Amino acid sequence: MATCSATRRQTAWTRTRPPQPTNGQAPHAVLDLAAVPTAPGCARSWIRQILSGSQLAHLSDTTELIVSELTTNAMLACRRYGRPFIRLILTLDRSELAVLVRDYCPGAPQSGHPGQDDENGRGLLLVEAVSGRCGWYLPDDGTPGKVVWAALSSRRDGVRPA
Repeated sequence: MATCSATRRQTAWTRTRPPQPTNGQAPHAVLDLAAVPTAPGCARSWIRQILSGSQLAHLSDTTELIVSELTTNAMLACRRYGRPFIRLILTLDRSELAVLVRDYCPGAPQSGHPGQDDENGRGLLLVEAVSGRCGWYLPDDGTPGKVVWAALSSRRDGVRPA
């Protein structure tokens, strides 16, 4: 059986903020989803639709992976705590595409430490590997829960502006 090893970034999944708009008005889209097993598939379809009609189609596969993993984690947490929905936010600013997933459940996101034969526990590790930056933060409005996010360079060359 083939094995894969990756070096984890020490800064991943810290309480940091995603890219902030320079003018206070980043273009964005918002999708509210019920915390049900079909939520990740709906989120992937929504992202695919948005990116296919834009200059960001080249980011579709990676963004769908990120959305799928973050939405799955949020859906599982929401179901465990009896919370009804998840909010998915997509922003674009400073040549970065950011995916934010808001849930209303306590606890910080935890990267798993799966064994070689484990079927679960790799989602946040995948997000760390494919995103330029990632993290999480508590909502400013004082409501319970958290926002978990990942950002990608929206430039075709993959270079983030300084």
